[in-house]
Amino acid sequence: MSKPLTYVETTIPSFYHTTRSSAEAQARRSWTRQWWHTATERYSLVTSEAVFDELLDGDYPSKADAQALVRHLPILQVVPAIAEIVDAYFQHHLMPADPRGDALHLALASYHRCDFLVTWNCQHLANANKYWHVRRVNGLLGLYVPLLVTPLELLGGTDEPTD
Repeated sequence: MSKPLTYVETTIPSFYHTTRSSAEAQARRSWTRQWWHTATERYSLVTSEAVFDELLDGDYPSKADAQALVRHLPILQVVPAIAEIVDAYFQHHLMPADPRGDALHLALASYHRCDFLVTWNCQHLANANKYWHVRRVNGLLGLYVPLLVTPLELLGGTDEPTD
């Protein structure tokens, strides 16, 4: 059986290498590292140029390490239909127009039929209250609906039988 196709969004390498000291940031860093440790065995990880662009933004101490974590992952291509999907997300008020990256990440994961979009963005992406809206809009667009999850949700592994 093939591994689930899993889109790695920007917050994953960011939290893997975060230097923030808050209890929440430290917990997310720990869960991200635990998940990442077995992720390549369990999932076919992919990312996008949008992730690299976002990781290049700003000035933070772990910038190079965050980029290096995902540098080896296959890149999903941005085809012309992606821009139309992003625009549809804005028209349907699925994403605020400001965080264009969130809409782009969802469009890429949906268009390329990723099983999971893994993120710590719980406001615009991994949000159970928003999932039904995502499902409705993607249904209208004839798009696949990836599961929008955090690394913590994927730590439990799979229910596949082992022989």
